[in-house]
Amino acid sequence: MMKISNAILSAALLIAMTALAHVSTAEAADWDGIVTVKSRYSVSETVNRIKVSVEDKGITLFGVIDQAKLGNAAGNEVRPSRLVMFGNPALGTTFITANPLAGLDWPVRVLVYQAKDGSVYAAYTDFDWIAKRHRISSREREFAMASQVIQAVTSSVRE
Repeated sequence: MMKISNAILSAALLIAMTALAHVSTAEAADWDGIVTVKSRYSVSETVNRIKVSVEDKGITLFGVIDQAKLGNAAGNEVRPSRLVMFGNPALGTTFITANPLAGLDWPVRVLVYQAKDGSVYAAYTDFDWIAKRHRISSREREFAMASQVIQAVTSSVRE
């Protein structure tokens, strides 16, 4: 009986992995909580457009960390990579009031990076996944609003 169950489980896993290989990265966000969108611009221009979008929406820009610059200065060969941090304290801290550990995911962070093939991507954590991760079920409206904001912010760079 155990051999049959393991065979069925293995077959189901193989089917699921095959299906997952055919979906876009954004559709796979439920799998790992990361949404990745391809940018039509360079890393620098992608970061600039995200910053402008954030500022135009009245969202606080907390800063940009040039990970490649830091890594290269430390002797590591790092392709272009920048972490953009921003948020709306009135909205973002409502997650922290529901669960203090949600502070690990706030402020919002968008990683803009260049892949080996030269393509540029913007990646962020899916807000539904954040809600599940921190077991927050009392802030559906706020999470929906945050999802709309991150989609709007990244829409200016999507390919």
